[in-house]
Amino acid sequence: MTYDLLNPAQLSAALLPDLLLMGGAMVLLLLAAWRSDSDAHQRTVGLASIGLLVATLAAVVWMSVRGDTAADTGVIAVDGFRWMVDIVILLGAIGTIALAIEHNVRDGIRQAEAHVLVLFAASGMMILAGARDLMVVFLGIEIMSVAVYVLAGLDRRSARSAEASLKYFLLGAFATGFLLYGIALVYGATGQTQLAEIGRAIVKHDLAANPMLLIGIGLMLVGMGFKVAAAPFHMWAPDVYDGSPTPVTAFMAATVKAAAFATFLRIWYEAFFNVFNGWAHAVWWLAVVTMIVGNVVALAQKNIKRMLAYSSIVHSGYLLVAVTAASALASTAFTFYVLAYTLATFGAFAVVTVMQPAGETDARISDYEGLWQVRPWLATAMAVYLLALLGFPVFGGIGFFAKWYLIQAALASTVGLAVLAVILVLTSVISAGYYLQVVRVMFMKPRPEGAADPAPAGALTRAVIVVTAVLILGLGILPSRLVEITQSNGFRPHPFSQALEIGIPRLDR
Repeated sequence: MTYDLLNPAQLSAALLPDLLLMGGAMVLLLLAAWRSDSDAHQRTVGLASIGLLVATLAAVVWMSVRGDTAADTGVIAVDGFRWMVDIVILLGAIGTIALAIEHNVRDGIRQAEAHVLVLFAASGMMILAGARDLMVVFLGIEIMSVAVYVLAGLDRRSARSAEASLKYFLLGAFATGFLLYGIALVYGATGQTQLAEIGRAIVKHDLAANPMLLIGIGLMLVGMGFKVAAAPFHMWAPDVYDGSPTPVTAFMAATVKAAAFATFLRIWYEAFFNVFNGWAHAVWWLAVVTMIVGNVVALAQKNIKRMLAYSSIVHSGYLLVAVTAASALASTAFTFYVLAYTLATFGAFAVVTVMQPAGETDARISDYEGLWQVRPWLATAMAVYLLALLGFPVFGGIGFFAKWYLIQAALASTVGLAVLAVILVLTSVISAGYYLQVVRVMFMKPRPEGAADPAPAGALTRAVIVVTAVLILGLGILPSRLVEITQSNGFRPHPFSQALEIGIPRLDR
C-alpha cells in the first residue's frame, strides 16, 4: 500500500502506532491519578505501561512487515528507517519501566505517573522518528523533552535530582530557542517547512550559498548538538545523568539520543543534502571534538554514572561520523549502531541499579571491587556491556560489529572520511582505559573487608540484564540477519540529491 499523506484518513493510518501509544498513555494517566500513591499502585501502572508498549511494538512490527510506503509528500515518513528507530525507542521504553518499577520501590518513589511520563516521552520520540516537517520535528522534541525534564527530577527527596531537572530544563529551553530560530531562518530562506520541499527549493532557487539558510542550518546544528550531547554542547549531561534516577539516566543516555539522532539524520540527509558543503566541515569537527573531549574526561571519572555519561558523549561523536558520511550505507550503520548501543547501555545501567544502595545517589567505581567474588554473573554481564561499548571482538558481541560497520561507512563514503575513521579508531583505543578499568576492578581486585554485598536483583531487573546480555552475545555470533534488516530499512537521500554527490569535495583533502 502507498499512503497519500495529504489524505487525513491515510495519515491517521500511518500514525496508528503513535496514536495507540498516546491514547493508551492518556488512559493510564487517569488510572495513575485515580488512586493515591503507593508501591503496589505504581507497580500496577508500570506493568500496564509495559503491556501498552508491547502492543505498540507489535503494531510497529506489523506496519514494517507490510512494507507500506508513502508518496513524496506529507509531514510523516512511512519507511523502514522510521519503523527500525521506533523499535529501538519502544525497546528502550520497556527497559526503562522494567528497571523503574523495582528501583522506585527501593528508593521510595511512589508516583505512578512516572511510568506514564516515559510513555509520553516515547510517543514524542516516535513522532521525531517519522517527522518530515520542521514543525512536526519541533512538536516531537517538545513532547519528549517536557516529559524527560520531569523524569529527571522524579526523586523529590534528592537535591541532586532537583538540580539535574532544573539544569536540564533551563539549558534545554535555551537550546530549543536556537533550534526554533534556525527553523524560522530556514523557512525564511526557502519558504518551506517540509524536508523534501526544502531540498527542492534549495536546488530550484540556487540557495546553497544563501546566508540566511546557512545561518539557519548553523543554529539548528547548535540545537541538535545539545539534544545529542555533542561537545561543546555537552556540559549539562554529566550532572543531569548523575543526579537523575538511574533508569531515567539509561533512558536519556540511550533512547533520547537515538530519537534525536534519527531526526538529525533525516533532516540533514533529506532537507540539507544539497548544501552539504555548507555544514559538512562543521559536523566533521563536531564529531572530532566530541570523541576526544568525551574520552579524555571519562578517563578521570571515579563515579560510574558520570563515566557512562561521558561515554554517552563519546558515542554521540561516533554517530556524528554516520551523519557526515552522507550515504545509504551510513544510515544502515547508524541503525545497527543505535540498537547495539541501546542494548549495552540499558544492560550497564541495570547493573548500576543493582549495585547502588537504596537512597544513595553516589555510584563509585570502587564499589565494584571484587564483584566477581560475590556476584559472578553480575560481574560477567557488566563486563559484556562494557566490552560491547568498547567494540571489543567476540566478548563485546554486537558492539564490535556496530563499530566495524560505522568505520566501513566512513571509509566507503564518497566525501572521503579516512582521517575521521582513523580518529574514531584511536579514540576507541583511548576508551579502553576507562571501560577496562571497571572490568579490572571487578575481576582483579579483592573485595574490601566489611563491604556489603549487593542486594539481589528483582525479577524485572534480572530480566533486563539477561535479555540484553543474551542479545548482545547472540547477535554478535550471528549478526548477518540483523545486517540484512538494517540494510533494507536504511534511509536514503532523495533522488533529486543523488546527482550532486559527484560535486561534493572530499573532506580529507
